[in-house]
Amino acid sequence: MFGNVLQGLVEGTGGGIGAVLMGYDGIPVAQFFRPTQGPDLQLMAVEYTNILKEIRTAAEILDIGRTEEVAIRTERYLLVLRTLTDDYFVALTLERDGNFGKGRYLLQRDASVLRDALA
Repeated sequence: MFGNVLQGLVEGTGGGIGAVLMGYDGIPVAQFFRPTQGPDLQLMAVEYTNILKEIRTAAEILDIGRTEEVAIRTERYLLVLRTLTDDYFVALTLERDGNFGKGRYLLQRDASVLRDALA
């Protein structure tokens, strides 16, 4: 079930190359990656897990509300992280010139499906 949703995210987003449903412990629950010669996308998501945890903690300390989404743009890639629950998030990786808006929309749309499946 998770794999189909992740595949839909990647294939439905122009420039989409991979998506991972992951726990904040760094352990992936499900993933879908297009064949690529680039970096290890799962490792990328694991490394950004710590950053997302720090951002979540900062939001709690500042009492500004729950972190919903974080976007990271590098020279080569765009990574969109969307929180699902206190324990899980999904990371969508795009080519740098990928359709960022469409990726964000699909993540927001499918977040409730993933959240319900995790319950």
